[in-house]
Amino acid sequence: MTSAAPTGPGGPASPGGQASPGASASPGGTASAGGTASAAGEARSGPATEERLIADRALACHGVARLSGGPFGTVATYLPGGRLTGVSADEREVEIAIVATLDRPLPQTADEVRGAVADLAGGRPVHVRIDDIIVEGS
Repeated sequence: MTSAAPTGPGGPASPGGQASPGASASPGGTASAGGTASAAGEARSGPATEERLIADRALACHGVARLSGGPFGTVATYLPGGRLTGVSADEREVEIAIVATLDRPLPQTADEVRGAVADLAGGRPVHVRIDDIIVEGS
């Protein structure tokens, strides 16, 4: 797990120690600046920044509807005041649990997620688990 740093009253701490403006939680339980992954979002610092970036990148992949905590909610990163559901990372491996759509073959979705977070994994294996499948629009 990543060491925790204090957060400001509005959410994750920015490099200057102030709360990041526009930080919000997405439906998958992840925090992101303005709700989307961006280059500015990757400059954030604070608790579990690596896991937050991994979550943002996974959510941006085609075929990923949302992140999942697994059947017992065990795929998560615990943060001060809450948890980031769907991403668990330690010094040995990175686990990402997703709910996928049927827009494309599931192995392609898993491969795209793996590739999107490979540089953040730093050589650790990335395990992508598809916990559920939904049909868009249902």
